[in-house]
Amino acid sequence: MKQYDSYKDSGIEWIGEIPDHWDVKKIKHRCYVKARVGWKGLKSDEFLQEGYAYLVTGSDFKNDNVNWKECYHIDKERYDEDPYIQLKDKDLLVTKDGTIGKLAIVNNLDKPACLNSGIFVVRSTKDDFSTEFLFWILKSKMFTQFNEYTSYGSTIQHLYQNVFVEFGFTFPTIEEQTSIASYLDRKTAEIDALIADKKRLLELYEEEKTAVINQAVTKGIDPKVKMKDSGIEWLGEIPEHWEVKRLKYVAKVQTGRTPRIQYSQIDFFENGNINWFTPADFDGNNELLTSKRLVTSEAIEKNEVELFPEFSIYLVSIGATLGKVSYFKKEGSANQQINIISFCKDKYHPIFGYYYLIGNKEMISLEADYTTLPILNQSKTKNLIFVAPPIKEQQFIVRHIETECTRIDAKIAKTKKLIELLTEYRTALISEVVTGRIKVID
Repeated sequence: MKQYDSYKDSGIEWIGEIPDHWDVKKIKHRCYVKARVGWKGLKSDEFLQEGYAYLVTGSDFKNDNVNWKECYHIDKERYDEDPYIQLKDKDLLVTKDGTIGKLAIVNNLDKPACLNSGIFVVRSTKDDFSTEFLFWILKSKMFTQFNEYTSYGSTIQHLYQNVFVEFGFTFPTIEEQTSIASYLDRKTAEIDALIADKKRLLELYEEEKTAVINQAVTKGIDPKVKMKDSGIEWLGEIPEHWEVKRLKYVAKVQTGRTPRIQYSQIDFFENGNINWFTPADFDGNNELLTSKRLVTSEAIEKNEVELFPEFSIYLVSIGATLGKVSYFKKEGSANQQINIISFCKDKYHPIFGYYYLIGNKEMISLEADYTTLPILNQSKTKNLIFVAPPIKEQQFIVRHIETECTRIDAKIAKTKKLIELLTEYRTALISEVVTGRIKVID
């Protein structure tokens, strides 16, 4: 990577040295910054599906642009009320509340548009300054470190206008600004394409794991075994010596509970020592390790909650995460959103049951009731179809799945690390270029 011939101290701690012919400016020196005034805030009934002008909110930012198709609208009277936040092409938008520093550049504006609260519009006021360059400045560590410095000790996530306009940044010539913006547009697009490819690869690896599990728990691992019709349309053929049963005949199915709080003299969570799982404790379909909340032994003794056996299977049975499956190696408890499946261990390997449920999520979805929320009650869970090989074969199948999944997980870990390195490289490249440590113009 090329560098400039000579450097000087920028005078700003988090910027460090900059090329000798560069300057440092503040937002207020080169930009117009405005936001919706609080008293002009909009009421919910003023958010229109169709109207005179787009109304941009932070949730409309997508891939550093405004997704006009998702925007609400407002009428002309409200639009005309505040000319300071009427948008133009090439305006830079910055979120100032909640997630601070989300960015979008205004492009392809096909009708009037303005801002809702929570966003600054930033517009260049000088011919020697480009908002496309400022976009990359605000994407760099320079701006992150400024935010950390100015918000130190504050618990309120807010970027104040009087603070933002004091942000000092590197200021090269307009020709260099244009070259830097073009270079970063191109290089980050290349990196983003690589990251997208790797993320798609992760999806394929997860699909491979699911296929391995599904094949093993419904067809077995012996390719020469004789097959028979299971009598279940979605299941198809299974090994001839396997049995088809309902879950209630191979396991005890129970539903978790929440200790009474109202009218109770006892806080069953204070100084708790027993894991009490909720859907929020599930990390994908991995083994459960510990719960965010613990109940006391007294909650068990007073029959406020159940204590489920070790190696029970925990199945989320309501809401958006319905069908998530985990297991817990120790005794534990759970709330009413989870059905707990405890297999008869002399005939059924609990981890085989765990993999069976992972591999047959469509069965769970098919059995659920869909009203306001998808729900799989205890009765429906008990009637789920379960295929049962002999216990020794279940053990072989579990070992096979674990070997194959370990192999795939190694590839997943390697790909995730590569995504992490690419992301770090992207961040570092932006900062190195906008501070002049890397020269991209001849």
